[in-house]
Amino acid sequence: MTVLLNEFNQPVGAPLTGWQGCPLPQHCNLQGHYCHLVPLNAASHSKQLYAAWLQAEDDRGWTWLPAGPFADFASFNQFIIQAAESRDPLHYAVIDNASGEATGSLALMRHDPKNGVIEVGSVIFSPRLQHTTAATEAHALLMHYVFDTLGYRRYEWKCDSLNAPSRRAAERLGFTFEGIFRQAIVYKGRNRDTAWFSLLDSEWPQVRDALSAWLSPGNFDEHGKQRQALSVLRARQQNPQEQQK
Repeated sequence: MTVLLNEFNQPVGAPLTGWQGCPLPQHCNLQGHYCHLVPLNAASHSKQLYAAWLQAEDDRGWTWLPAGPFADFASFNQFIIQAAESRDPLHYAVIDNASGEATGSLALMRHDPKNGVIEVGSVIFSPRLQHTTAATEAHALLMHYVFDTLGYRRYEWKCDSLNAPSRRAAERLGFTFEGIFRQAIVYKGRNRDTAWFSLLDSEWPQVRDALSAWLSPGNFDEHGKQRQALSVLRARQQNPQEQQK
């Protein structure tokens, strides 16, 4: 890596000629093959999301989330009302294209448009959405919006360091693990050491191409089983010579 020196012979970061920051994210509709994202709305989505969560065998899906589980629909609905009114985090409902129903939600949060940094968080995917093609596409849609539409430089993912499923999901989607922030948060009466991940704008094109290839309908057989794993497609993007084999 080339080291840049200023007039005092000190190492400095690369210049960002013409950088003027980014716009704040807005509520909008983001359309995909398997799902689409819309602004979270309690009147439209609370009952569908609550019904989707009722399919869970137990409450383990709420363990690493700052809210929940909820004892009844009234308390769940109040949570959705408050989330829908928030502007940071800015929440989106994930709508399954086949059923037309909301099956989860996620948010853009900790907006820092001046520096081009933003985080995906409050990922609340019901059992109907978890481990599905639509779950991956929901994240891909937000990535497209953040990098290609809004022009952000850095996209962050943070989770409890003990939340192994979330950490695996971040790495599968192309985020890079950066380290552990010890005793970063207190939630639900317990400590949280936070694992930090990031995806940069310079890394996004390869991640985008791999996601697009994985999400292509041609990558799934008649039973919905993937033909090539996302990890394989990402590896080929990083090693172009592998594409010729």
